[in-house]
Amino acid sequence: MIDIDNQSDLTLPINIITDITQSLSKRDLELLIVDEEQMRLINAEHRGIDKSTDVLSFPFEEIPMAPLGSIIINAQAVLSVANDLGHTVEDEFTLLYIHGLLHLLGFDHEIDGGEMREKEEALIKAFNLPKSLIVRTQEKEV
Repeated sequence: MIDIDNQSDLTLPINIITDITQSLSKRDLELLIVDEEQMRLINAEHRGIDKSTDVLSFPFEEIPMAPLGSIIINAQAVLSVANDLGHTVEDEFTLLYIHGLLHLLGFDHEIDGGEMREKEEALIKAFNLPKSLIVRTQEKEV
């Protein structure tokens, strides 16, 4: 089950994020959708970075019956990037959700030698989504 706290006007693609979650884990998780300022505050408090970001993940401890963790998504970032890249808000939200979920599952694109990118690409193909966050970021760096 995904426990959702949507503090925005976004309409969430519940069916697809539920399907994606169930394909990767049977554990519950928390999903919070916030505005730009709330995301900045959370990022500053928990990571010491005083700026907003698009998605954050906070895994919970590996305790039987405990939820997997929390994913926090910035609603304004979803709208902005979807508009900039010309795809749907639902697709952008789903891409960020996948990214956050993979972090909860222990993937880390900064150190894993491409494993997270491969897993994202497999999910993108399976659920017919546009380019992943990692791919877009890597294309900007080139």
